[in-house]
Order: sequence, then C-alpha cells, then structure tokens
Amino acid sequence: MDNLVITVSRECGSAGREIARKLGEKLGLKVYDRHFLNTVAEKFGISSKEMERVKAKKTNWWSEFCHFYQQFDAVASIDTKEQEATPMSLYYAERELLLEVAEKEPFIVVGRSGFNIFRNHPRAFHLLIIADKEARMRRISEKQHLNEEEARNLVERIDKERETFVRTVSDTSRYDAHNYDLVLDVTGLDTEKVAELLAEHVRLKCGDVAD
Repeated sequence: MDNLVITVSRECGSAGREIARKLGEKLGLKVYDRHFLNTVAEKFGISSKEMERVKAKKTNWWSEFCHFYQQFDAVASIDTKEQEATPMSLYYAERELLLEVAEKEPFIVVGRSGFNIFRNHPRAFHLLIIADKEARMRRISEKQHLNEEEARNLVERIDKERETFVRTVSDTSRYDAHNYDLVLDVTGLDTEKVAELLAEHVRLKCGDVAD
C-alpha cells in the first residue's frame, strides 16, 4: 500500500509548523520542512535564505517552465551549481526529493506546495491551517519581538510571497479550499488539542498511517 503523505499548508503566524510537529509526534511520522529541504539549496550552491527569496519572485509560469527544461534534463543528473536558481527549478528539485521520500516512508511535509506535488497521490491528506490576522500578528510579534507595524508587514509579505510561489508552480491559489481535505481555523485554539483532533481525523480517514 502507498505510504501516507500529509501536506500542511499554513498562513504565516498560524502556528501551522508547530501543529505539524505535534501531529507528527502523535502519529509517529517525520516532519519535513525548510530545514530538511536545505539540501536543495546546497545543490544550487545558495543559502536557504536566498532560496526563499528566489521562490518569492514574481515570474511567468510558462517562461519559467521552458527555462527549466532548457537547463535540466533531470534534476539529479547535472551539477545544479552550474545553473541559475529560479522558482521553477527550485520547485522541481524539491518535488523530486519529496517524491523520492514518499516511495520509502510516510511523512508530513510543511509548505513546499505539498498539496500540489501530491495532488494525485493515492494516500495523501491535505490540510490548510488558517487563523485570524490579528492573532497571527500577535504570535509573530511575540516570537520575533516585533512591534505591531513590523509584525503586520512581515505577515503580509510572507503571505503574499507564499501565494506568489504557489501560483507560479501550479494552476491554483493556496487559498482554494478545493485543494484540501480539511481547512481549519485555529484562532484561539490550543495547538496540542488541535494536533490531537487532527491525529484522530487522519486515523479515521486514512486508517493505519504505517500501512
């Protein structure tokens, strides 16, 4: 049976990464996020911070698609450090890594347009975590010691960058509820209890995660 893949998309400041980590603990699954995918940045010889900046660039999907295939016959078969990092090339490199892992084990992936990468996977569960904007700003302000204006600017910028990236690599918006099995507003909710709820929901919908 195909391994279970849980994709977690989230709004900035919604505690989506924390919820994913706790969900992984409850289900016994590894959680892959930007730290795991630093290997992609290494393949291009750039920092993970630079990788995120490149991914946030506005670009024409078709021109990027053509540019990618002009440069790459296969991601793993060339020295990517010789190539220019673009949103599409980074996406395809991340995609290849994640698809390879999915053949070996069940896991949770945070962000990375996971819902799009695994949209046709037979045992994928797609989750979107959202929260009230003011609550997200408060969380970011507390975690990063920012004032209200700084927190607002950061939340709005990251939300915009993530939407730009998803629209670049797919034909949809990350806010389209049809992309997910569950959209959950976690405003005011305890992350531990949210993780417990999600773990039970996943078990009911997907069965044994280790199958």
